[in-house]
Order: sequence, then C-alpha cells, then structure tokens
Amino acid sequence: MKEFIIETNEAGQRFDKYLTKLLKEAPKSFFYKMMRKKNITLNGKKATGNEKLSVGDHVKLFLSDETFEKFSGSPVECLSAAQCEISVLYEDEDVILINKPAGMLSQPADNREASLVEYLIGYLLKEQAITGEALRTFKPSVCNRLDRNTSGIVAAGKSLTGLQELSRLFHDRTLHKYYLCLAKGTIKNEKYIKGYLHKDEKCNKVTVYEEMREGALPIETRYRPLGSSGRSTLLEVELITGRPHQIRAHLASMGHPLAGDTKYGDKTYNKYYREAYHLDHQLLHAFRLEIPEITGKLSYLSGRTFQAPLPELFQHILKDEQLEENKYYENLA
Repeated sequence: MKEFIIETNEAGQRFDKYLTKLLKEAPKSFFYKMMRKKNITLNGKKATGNEKLSVGDHVKLFLSDETFEKFSGSPVECLSAAQCEISVLYEDEDVILINKPAGMLSQPADNREASLVEYLIGYLLKEQAITGEALRTFKPSVCNRLDRNTSGIVAAGKSLTGLQELSRLFHDRTLHKYYLCLAKGTIKNEKYIKGYLHKDEKCNKVTVYEEMREGALPIETRYRPLGSSGRSTLLEVELITGRPHQIRAHLASMGHPLAGDTKYGDKTYNKYYREAYHLDHQLLHAFRLEIPEITGKLSYLSGRTFQAPLPELFQHILKDEQLEENKYYENLA
C-alpha cells in the first residue's frame, strides 16, 4: 500500500488529473477501475476522480510495489554537480530567475538534449528544495523561453503558484522585457516598429512582412540606441510582443541584423566578429525584467526590477568597440 498526502503544489486540481501524473504510465481505464474497486481511495472513501483536491487530503493506493513502479516510472534523479550549476539572480519559495547562458536550450527538445528545465530541477534537488517523490506530480518549469543562443533572464516557477502566476503575467504581456544587442550600422533615433511575422516550422525560420499575410502574427518592437562605434550600434530593445526570433528577424528586416546571427545576419559583418572575437552566436541578451504593479499571491514582487549581468564576451566586445559597460548603464539610469 502507498499513501500520499496532498501538498500545496498538488491542491486545487481534480483527483483524476493528479492520478495521471502519479501513475503516468497507466491507461486512464486502470485507475478508474481501481477507484471503483476502492483500490485507490481519497480520504478513506471511494472516489470518482472528479473531486477537487485540498491540502492535507490522503490518497491511498492498495497496489503491489511492482504495479506501482510499473505505472509510476522512476523518480527524477539529481544531475551531476557540474550540470546543476546555474546562475541564480533571484529566488524565493515560489519563483526563481536565472541568467541563462548562450548555447543552452530553455526547454526540452525532441532530441532529449538537457535544457534549462533539467538543470533547474537538478539544482532544486541538490538544494533540497524539492524531492524526487514530489516530482512525480509537480514539475518546476520555465515561464518564458529564449532562443538557444540568446542569453539572459529566464523566469521559472518553483511552486504551482509561482508557475501559474508568472505564466499569467507573461501571457497577459504586462511584464516589461528589455534586451541588449549589437546591431549592424549606425542607428541614431529611438523607434517603435510594427510588422507581421510568419514562421516556417519546417526550417525553424521566420519572415517579417510590413503588411498582413495569411498565417502571419502581428509583432511590435521598440528600440533605443545607447551608442555607436560606426560599425555597430548598441541597442536597448523592448519586446512588446513575444514571437519566435522576433528581435533578430525584425531588426534584420530594418537593415540592422545582429552581430553573430547566422540565421538572419550579414555574412561579411559576422565574419569580422568571428575572426576578431571568435563570436559564434548572436549578441542578444535579455538583461532586464520589470514587474508591473500586481496584486495577489506574488504581490511582494510588485514594481520590482531585475537585471542580468552581460556575458564576459559581450562585455569584452563592448569595451573593444568603445561601448563599455559604464557608458550604457549611465544611459539607462
């Protein structure tokens, strides 16, 4: 017999949904049959599966160890210490903000390559902020995603509350997200640009149009120049909408591709940065996240601003191009 007590991260959902997570390898017909036979009970009583769970509820499974292990799968094991190293910008019981490096996936991909989600779980297991058993029914995850070769702030929910509330803020576009990037050419004026973005799923590439096209989604981007070297301009970019590859493709469509961007960039421009600095990815960094005035469970974060330090290579290039860190922070003040 196995017994589980419902905790905060599991409360508020239907009993059958909880069971699909606990017995993820079992067909639904199995646990409905077990409930009918009272081999699975809720608070000592026969259940139907549509009950809403509350903190402290008792779930009992009168199953053999072999049957439970067969249908539940193994708990998530901790990743190695080296794999678990992540740069934490802010953390509390519900949320965690991470400075993702370029080259790391934000979320799992089909090829099973480890992503920030796996590294986050490894970190939480190592810090004993979550247990392998708890991961059977709740999995901390990221609430926003950055392209593999974009660095900067990724927000994640450690608890169900944090995951739901942060996800709502991103979905409602009430958060203010700012990026730093190095773009080709001299840009003198702040600009607010609109367009329509269409994604080709087969080649994972987008095209930006000025006019509406079938299947295209509206995009809005605001950028502000912080200084220019003649060759390049350091831009602060506010992402109004959050479409795939939006900043990279939108700026490229304006004639200002990002340094190091092999998908939407300029080959000659990229060659300079590759040979001078061994740059093999776009210089795009999600450096600031502003929380709006909010109420509710995350109200303690209301009005707060978080920043992620630039990667060392980005800083080195800015210094070499005479766009060093102290200058742009003065402009942002």
